[in-house]
Amino acid sequence: QVQFVESGGGSVQSGGSLTLSCAASGVPLDSFIVGWFRQAPGKGREGVACVDKDGDTNLIDSVKGRFTLSRDNAQNTMTLQMNNLKPEDTAVYYCATEASYIASYFRFGPACRFASWGQGTQVTVSP
Repeated sequence: QVQFVESGGGSVQSGGSLTLSCAASGVPLDSFIVGWFRQAPGKGREGVACVDKDGDTNLIDSVKGRFTLSRDNAQNTMTLQMNNLKPEDTAVYYCATEASYIASYFRFGPACRFASWGQGTQVTVSP
């Protein structure tokens, strides 16, 4: 059973930084596509970034140059470093993987897809 524990969310002012961490169990992060998506109040899911088992990373255009996705295979953890945060980054952020596919994938970008995810962590950026 895939389980994620996300941490690192919080409230910051515009231009600030946060580091989101994801500890996984039941799935080796280096064997599947893994990453993050977010959901703002009243809006649908928005993919943020993913990394495949070869280490190739994809980020959406709006976070390129500001967010960095990394994976620690030994610890089976994943980190999303978020710099120069903007109010439009405010959302609940979810750690996710393509593993544990049941019926459908949430897809974004050329190579990102997720089938299961954690409970999420809130990120709030004030102007």
